[in-house]
Amino acid sequence: MSRIIHRSLRSVPAVATRAHGAYIFDAQGKQYLDACGGAAVSCLGHAHPDVLAAMHRQIDQMAYAHTSFFTSDTVEQLAEQLTRTAPGDLNYAYFVSGGSEAVETALKLARQYFVEIGQPARTRFIARKQSYHGNTLGALAVGGNEWRRRQFAPLLIDVIRVSACNEYRDRCTDETQQQYTQRLLSELEQAIIDAGPETIIGFCAETVVGATSGATPPTPGYLLGVRRLCDKYGILFIADEVMCGMGRTGTLHAFEQDGVVPDLVTIAKGLGGGYQPIGAVLASEKIVSALQAGSGLFQHGHTYICHATAAAAALAVQQVIERDHLLEAVQQQGAYLHKALRDVLGELPHVGDTRGRGLFAGVELVRDKATKTPFDPAMKLHAAIKANCMARGLLVYPMGGTLDGQYGDHILIAPPFIVTPQQLDFVVDTLNTVVREETGKL
Repeated sequence: MSRIIHRSLRSVPAVATRAHGAYIFDAQGKQYLDACGGAAVSCLGHAHPDVLAAMHRQIDQMAYAHTSFFTSDTVEQLAEQLTRTAPGDLNYAYFVSGGSEAVETALKLARQYFVEIGQPARTRFIARKQSYHGNTLGALAVGGNEWRRRQFAPLLIDVIRVSACNEYRDRCTDETQQQYTQRLLSELEQAIIDAGPETIIGFCAETVVGATSGATPPTPGYLLGVRRLCDKYGILFIADEVMCGMGRTGTLHAFEQDGVVPDLVTIAKGLGGGYQPIGAVLASEKIVSALQAGSGLFQHGHTYICHATAAAAALAVQQVIERDHLLEAVQQQGAYLHKALRDVLGELPHVGDTRGRGLFAGVELVRDKATKTPFDPAMKLHAAIKANCMARGLLVYPMGGTLDGQYGDHILIAPPFIVTPQQLDFVVDTLNTVVREETGKL
């Protein structure tokens, strides 16, 4: 019997005893290929010697010091690393313990910015349907994952909601891609006008939508249009790259591929690669300058912000990615993965779409390929696929509620940046077998 409040209160998960490279081993010695990095976290795989050595060095010197008294060289170096490699004027970093904290921080920083510049009437955020921004109350409020929100809805701030950018699901048959993109941007602009631009703090969106809809990228020109609208109405653009950022899509920041620079960026999972809990907000010069010229402080904080050991792990992870040219590896292996998914799974009668960027891929499952009709959620297809894959030694990240929080099933794939073509073949071949088996039962 476990005394832990596990994700399921009716079962105890397998016990992991060790991990190395792309593999995790359980208490019985069974090997699992970690093709999802937990939740797109383990970008370098497990037990990377350079990261372990950096953590040991930091712990030997100083594990932790509270930020009301001290900073530390390691945290300062990590901030230098991240701001040096970030595009535009994202010149400042604020370190927290994970993605939800990063989103909470970004929301509060955005609100305080407008208070500091004399626009306190800006009190609302705009976000999208079928998005996910974290599980703390502010992050849950801006998120559009209905299953996660439902029972907590009375506790959440009111957020203006617009359509997701999901071409596979929502582009009409008589629309070009450009027309679809423009329709979304017109909807966003109308939402801004209807609410009153002077009341809106920011627009928050995942660059590539992760867990909620399965590695769904924006259409070409969509984020450029978002950036223009934000500039037109004086609204901040907050890019949530907790899952899709830090190299996962083949560039350090996913938004680089869309030719935009947000005002605030949230990062976490691939920042520290799972070696320590860490997240961050990257902030533009104009935001921090406004606080410096005004109150001179950011009215926010947690006990473990700027944690020295977590910073040491993250700094080592980022240095390895840069030193070993792993962004190029993500691009190469990502192209291999997406081709294999298209060629093998794309031919299956119940695979409606394969999509994503880099080593961030989604497979959407449908009952009928022509109509895109989803499976009955009562069948829990995604759960069956997860269990079958795990029995075969493969860890992937299936989810339900792809369409609206209730209907739809998808599989998220996010292997480490060190993954090999042979390991990707195992991923695709295993999924091919499992999807055939599980859909054949329904």
